[in-house]
Amino acid sequence: MADRLPVKKTYKLFIGGAFPRSESGRTYEVQGQNVARGSRKDVRDAVQAARGAQPKWGSMTAYNRGQVLYRIAEMMEARTNEFAELCSGKDEVHRAIDRWVWYAGFADKLAQVIGSSNPVAGPYFNFTIPEPTGVVGIVAPAEPPLLGLVSRIAPALTGGNAVVALASEDSPPAAIELAEAIATSDVPGGVVNILTGQTAEMAPWLASHMDVNAIDITGANGLRTDLEVAAADNVKRVVIAQPDAQSLYEISAFLELKTVWHPIGT
Repeated sequence: MADRLPVKKTYKLFIGGAFPRSESGRTYEVQGQNVARGSRKDVRDAVQAARGAQPKWGSMTAYNRGQVLYRIAEMMEARTNEFAELCSGKDEVHRAIDRWVWYAGFADKLAQVIGSSNPVAGPYFNFTIPEPTGVVGIVAPAEPPLLGLVSRIAPALTGGNAVVALASEDSPPAAIELAEAIATSDVPGGVVNILTGQTAEMAPWLASHMDVNAIDITGANGLRTDLEVAAADNVKRVVIAQPDAQSLYEISAFLELKTVWHPIGT
């Protein structure tokens, strides 16, 4: 029996819960693979998908969001070997999985930890309640390609935001492998969108998009000043963090705090 040729994987974009090719039809070669090269139109499509999906995700109970995030960790655990081949190894994969679990555990505790009951002079209750910012653009760190992406996506999702992420330009296969794990989890289509390609080409359009509420430019080395200027057009919140940071501050960076007054006894 003749030796068969293996079926080679095609690395596409992840938009709206589907895996389309770039509308431009372009690809680029990296890590021995042909990977879709996203365009300005792909950025617009991803933002549109995120905007449509965010209200449903943001209105889910915090407990349910935590369960969905935990499901991503479960799906990644089952594909540890595949992920390890696309990043620095199993240690990075295990840390990325543990990161999902950590944030999943805090999903239903945000209101208690970040919110507050405020003392006021009068017969009123006064509460501060965290709410999602909306659609968050993320320029993922180049390294580590998997852990860095998870570390920036997870806190934004925990707070109820939808995400459009630009994967590491130099090591994108790990990001698309993550997209496949997300697609087979319970995450509603459009809540997470992942684009591959040249960061310098796509990031300015993401930063200047008028329907993006906040942008994380942690991975935008050399582009940060230009992206901050572009983000100022609609007063986006701009976030810069450590590539693999993990803390409640990473969640609160993508939250708005709403203060509510209510008369006592009514």
